[in-house]
Amino acid sequence: MKTNVRDAGGVQVVELKGKITIGSGDVQLRETINKLVDSGKKNILVDMKEVTTIDSSGIGELVGCYTSVTNKGGKLKLLHLPPKINDVLTVTQLITVFDVYESESEALASFRG
Repeated sequence: MKTNVRDAGGVQVVELKGKITIGSGDVQLRETINKLVDSGKKNILVDMKEVTTIDSSGIGELVGCYTSVTNKGGKLKLLHLPPKINDVLTVTQLITVFDVYESESEALASFRG
């Protein structure tokens, strides 16, 4: 998995590309999010439009990252969920935990609101 982080008006947009699966993208996801939080970044938007696959380990990491950010007073939101990942989050009821957006501008505005 590849990650790219960019700043969009004080919100860190983490663009993910590839698979978030055990031994592949799960640890990388955690390390990326932890680095941001440790450096004082509180608003994180995870763009998943180029994520091809996610497994239970990847879902676990997403939840873990969400918990870490929230416990440190931050917000983690999701952007551009692919249909398969949306289905997994819906079946597991995790869709109710995350704020999910289809539009980056709406997502960015939600951090200010």
